[in-house]
Formats: sequence, C-alpha cells, structure tokens
Amino acid sequence: MRIGLHAFPLTPFVDGAPDEPHFSRLVERLAGSGVDAVTVLGSTGSYAYLTRRERSRLVRTAVEHAGDMPVGAGIGALRTTEVLAHLEDAQTAGVGEVLLAPVSYQPLRDDEVAGLFEAVAAESDVPVVLYDNPTTTGFRFSDELYRDIARSGAVSAIKIPPAGPDPQRARARMASLREMLPADVPIGISGDPSAAAALAARCDGWYSVLAGTLPELCMPLMRAARSGDSEGCLAASETLNPLWNLYTECGGSLRAIAGIAEHLGLVAPDCLPRPLRGLSAAQRSRVGETLDSLGVTAR
Repeated sequence: MRIGLHAFPLTPFVDGAPDEPHFSRLVERLAGSGVDAVTVLGSTGSYAYLTRRERSRLVRTAVEHAGDMPVGAGIGALRTTEVLAHLEDAQTAGVGEVLLAPVSYQPLRDDEVAGLFEAVAAESDVPVVLYDNPTTTGFRFSDELYRDIARSGAVSAIKIPPAGPDPQRARARMASLREMLPADVPIGISGDPSAAAALAARCDGWYSVLAGTLPELCMPLMRAARSGDSEGCLAASETLNPLWNLYTECGGSLRAIAGIAEHLGLVAPDCLPRPLRGLSAAQRSRVGETLDSLGVTAR
C-alpha cells in the first residue's frame, strides 16, 4: 500500500456505543473520493476507547464498505498480547496494513518499544506502520529509535508528527530523516495544519484527519504535492487556514472534526465517547461560520 493520502474517519458514538451505521457511511463517502486509503481506529477513530469486540466489528465494517479502497487499521493497546489480538482481528478482516502506536500507562523505554515492534512484525502478514503520536501516547521517538526499528525490518513506513509550518525547517527535517532511514521505508506526515510544509519537502504522504470527513478539501493540496508544485501545495494549505485555526480554537483536531461532522449531519449529535465532550455553543457557531466561509454545506 503506497502512502499517498490516507483518510482517518471518526468513530462516532451514540448512547455510549460505536454508531456503526454512521461509521459505515463515513467510510463509503471516502470510496471514490480521491484518497489513496482509509485508515480506521487511529487517534481520530478513538481506538483507545473501544473494546476488542468493538474494534473488530468496526474494522470488518470498514473493509466491507470501502469497496476497492485499501483499508488500514490501528492496533495500539496497553499490553503486547492485546496488540497481537487486534493484529489478528485486523488481518482476518482483510486490512492492507496496520498502524502501531506504543500506548502505555507506565512510561516506556526505547528497548520496550523496539521489542513491541519486533513482536508484532513476527506475527504480521501485512505491512506495519510505525505510528508516532506523542501528544496522545506520551512517548517520544528519537530519530535513532526510528532508524533502529526501520533497519530491523519491523516496519514498512513511519508516520511522523508535525514537522512544523516553516518550509525550510521541514526540508531540513526530511533530509535528516532520509539520511538515517533505509531508502525503502517511506515517511508520512500527520498534523494537518503543517502537513503542506513536509509534503512540499517531498514527504511521501499525508495521514490526514480532515480527509476522513472532507476529503475534497484535501485534494488540491495533495495534487500539488504529487506534481512537485511546492508553492501550490503551501498555497492550497493557506486557503484552509480557517479550518486549521478551528483545530486550535476547539481544543484539537478530534473535537473540531467531530463538530464539523455533526454540523454537516454526517454523524449524530454528541458523537464523542465519554468522558470526552463536544463543542460549546460558541464553538459550534464558529464551526458553522468557518464552513460557510469555505463554501462547505450539508449534503
């Protein structure tokens, strides 16, 4: 599975349980949208709030409703035995790859994280993506740990956190990683507001929260990146600044995207898993104003 543009849809909830009908429709909307793959049960997919049974059902639902589009799934969990169980379920469902984040309660050491990836690689029949999200996991990879895990053959790609919005710094960051990592291990960027800087610096792909709900807004940016039009890529991202600002105003991309999906009628109201709560009335008003300014309407 090439990286390209991976869309991360929400896992909406209703009455304390995953809302499978709305989830399936979110996945169906992505088929034929121009994204390269759909990745469920990432941070936007609230995987940490789901039981094994719920996760297994959602992955099967995603594969069933994605058509010919490749599907990836997050398998992170506290214990290695749980991670391997989620890996088994995802492979049985027919995913094309899995994403692994080192989730923990006790702080993890580098050797423990490396051992986790080795254990998964030994059992996986599909590519494994190193999923680095320090904001949610609390674990920060060093570049040397990236290098060691990649050279061991345990991962097929690395998803790095935001490299920052400055194009020069992003180029330096990408050059440094390219020098350390094996040539056959692609690098994908997360963090929608600054993704364009990394893509303009020839990052291999974009793991996008926004694309999971509004893929059409992401396509101009991705097309420019694919054609090597760095300035066009950055300019396309600038047009989405109202959305990037909304991420900050709403306390993060998950709450913002949930508010957007609710506003557009793509999910039921109050769709986040407790104890998470949605947006205030003022924030919901800002969501409506922002979408109106970008010409995005319910459909």
